[in-house]
Amino acid sequence: MLARQRQAVILEEIRRTGAVRVSDLVVRLGVSDMTIRRDLDVLAARGVIEKVYGGATSVVGRSTDEPGFEAKSVRQLPEKEAIARQAAALVRPGTAIGLSAGTTTWTLARFLEDIPDLTVVTNSIRVADVLQQGGRTDRTVVLTGGVRTPSDALVGPVAVQALRSLHLDVVFLGVHGMAERSGFTTPNLNESETDRALVDAAGRVVVVADHTKWGTVGISTIADLDEADVLVTDEGLADDAKAILAEQVGELVLSHVPGRGEELA
Repeated sequence: MLARQRQAVILEEIRRTGAVRVSDLVVRLGVSDMTIRRDLDVLAARGVIEKVYGGATSVVGRSTDEPGFEAKSVRQLPEKEAIARQAAALVRPGTAIGLSAGTTTWTLARFLEDIPDLTVVTNSIRVADVLQQGGRTDRTVVLTGGVRTPSDALVGPVAVQALRSLHLDVVFLGVHGMAERSGFTTPNLNESETDRALVDAAGRVVVVADHTKWGTVGISTIADLDEADVLVTDEGLADDAKAILAEQVGELVLSHVPGRGEELA
């Protein structure tokens, strides 16, 4: 298969699913990973895809863009792992916590396995699945219900109504973007309302967001920066952003990402 034919296949797959992994393309196209990476470089240089850790996604940027779960799940994987590990240390046994939908909170859910006697409320099918797979008998998982979004969040009046009657010790909030003026944002208006209900139900709000979220602005604000009791992000955050966030949020936690700067894709 010629290079331009491979690239056409790759581009069509990204347009269809929102994301591709290098390992999957190697198997599908029967070429080396170096060949696939070169193809991705060509497509990225043309501005039709965005290279990410382990693969590529569709190009995003508008305030209403909402990539699907699979597209977002391959972005900033080392950062999400580091953030999730740091955030899990904030969870105490015997508490009631909330996890919003998103790939960072989904990653966090995997780090909660060893924490006993938790009640977890979430509006994410993906998060609920991870928590149920552990098989712990001392864990209660509450799924809010609602209308499903492209990012696999359950949103809308059903979800909001379920959350309004709850009181949670800590809520872990994943966000699409964060900026000085707009605060923490999402590209989905219904998801914003549901996340706002989660924030209102929380005794303490912990935002989990990697450094690439800084400067990204979705169409709707979930919460102002100063409503976050803790922001767990990673050390890739720019110095000016650190200064702004350190002044605005209750506590800024920078997680260390092993191997930062190495070529891992």
